[in-house]
Amino acid sequence: MNEGNKIKLFLVDDDSVYLKLLEIEFLQHANFAIESFATGEICIANLSHNPDLIILDYRLDGVDKTAMNGIETLDKIKAFNPEIPVVMLSSQDKIEVAINCMHHKAFDYIVKSETAFIRLQKTITAIFHTQKIEKTLSWYMEKLQ
Repeated sequence: MNEGNKIKLFLVDDDSVYLKLLEIEFLQHANFAIESFATGEICIANLSHNPDLIILDYRLDGVDKTAMNGIETLDKIKAFNPEIPVVMLSSQDKIEVAINCMHHKAFDYIVKSETAFIRLQKTITAIFHTQKIEKTLSWYMEKLQ
């Protein structure tokens, strides 16, 4: 975590209204430092800012029809740092899409709906709980050696 224990969160969505809505929700409910991007390319260009978490739209062709889609962006994020948790967000509720995202190492897949923000909150809690457990296990393993 960065900036005085704030969680550095990247939000990536080509829908500017939805992107702003997400940003407002996160700023109202938790201690986040948020960077928002309309395309995967801009997100990739800013990965050196070391996000703790990325919420990434599945489609990303609303601003630029030739822009990378969410899966291509996810692959580039994982190539840069496989430890960055990425939650895919989409209006598509097809199981094949969700499975494809998981095969590309997304932490979770959430369908945009009235309950999406609640699901995102639960997923983020799970991510940081998992990371805490992994750090604790790592510490114990070092002590045992």
